[in-house]
Amino acid sequence: MNGLRAVVVCLVIACAAAVSPAAAVSPAAAVMRSWSALPVPSAAPQVSVSDLAARGPGEAWATGSEQATDGQRPMLYRWDGKAWSRDTTFPGAGEPGRLGKVQFVGDEVWIFHYREGAGEILRRSAGGWSAVPLPQTLWTYQDFTAVPGAAWVVGEDDTGLKVLHYDGSGWTAQPTPDGVLFLMGITAGTATDAWAWADTDTGPTVLRWDGTAWRDAKVTLPPNSNVHTILPEPSGRVTIGGSQYTDGVNRTYLMTFDGQAWRTTHPPLGNTYTDAMVRGPDGALWLPMRSDRAFQSKYARVDGVRTTFSYGPGRTNAIDVTPRALAKAGSALLSFGTVEIYGSKPNLMSERLGG
Repeated sequence: MNGLRAVVVCLVIACAAAVSPAAAVSPAAAVMRSWSALPVPSAAPQVSVSDLAARGPGEAWATGSEQATDGQRPMLYRWDGKAWSRDTTFPGAGEPGRLGKVQFVGDEVWIFHYREGAGEILRRSAGGWSAVPLPQTLWTYQDFTAVPGAAWVVGEDDTGLKVLHYDGSGWTAQPTPDGVLFLMGITAGTATDAWAWADTDTGPTVLRWDGTAWRDAKVTLPPNSNVHTILPEPSGRVTIGGSQYTDGVNRTYLMTFDGQAWRTTHPPLGNTYTDAMVRGPDGALWLPMRSDRAFQSKYARVDGVRTTFSYGPGRTNAIDVTPRALAKAGSALLSFGTVEIYGSKPNLMSERLGG
């Protein structure tokens, strides 16, 4: 009798192990189980979120603007690993303007600042904030990126396209290949390896900076498509996200370069804008997308040919929950965006997965 009981117990344990969800997922996936809401101090509606970047689990910065009586005011929030707080100590915090992309450059934080009609780069080090002015004023600033030893600002003035390059000591204007009309975005992995997506007289084109010149990267984009973002990684892998017009509708595509060849896929993302796409701590691509539930945010996880979806926490009386930016923060993902509660204007929201 005791022998039979032992056999039954062993069978029960084996069956439980076979069907247990914890046994079927990787450690990284087990950590990143569900999204939770993080309180954010409110700003003055309307609010606009520009960017989010994290150095690790204990430091992240989110940028944007809020509405004041005299127009937009820059908006900056810091995550310390426990809570979000408002930072108003940077130059021009109380003046009209807005903050754009935020980057980590060595031990510093660099943020693009549009201030009183001109652009500058805010730098935060252990000694506090300082500003790097641009060599000229542009009438539109399209994008900004920075890495140790280099920074770029792209935009236009009344003479056309401008690519401004900072090498740590001064600025130079860089030429682009013939036929480039304007740059829609720019990103960099190192000071000698940067990528830009451009509109040319023959259509969208991907450019690459090799430390000497900007050249056509010879990327064959899908027909009738555009580019939203380019994600270079230290491993050499590069992912392009964009949309393609096919059969009367736009659908999202992803192109991945593995060091030898490009591979194009069309995950089931509808017409999702991919500019907030990041590589998560689990190795998959993550991006926010328009939710089919008014009271919850929605995120897509793309891992090779498999795409899965997850939802943020339910929010009482919410009619629109919109994550605008994502960042990897150690073993967690952070999102930052806006939420509109019935009867009020949109304000700020943040969510975390794992950690």
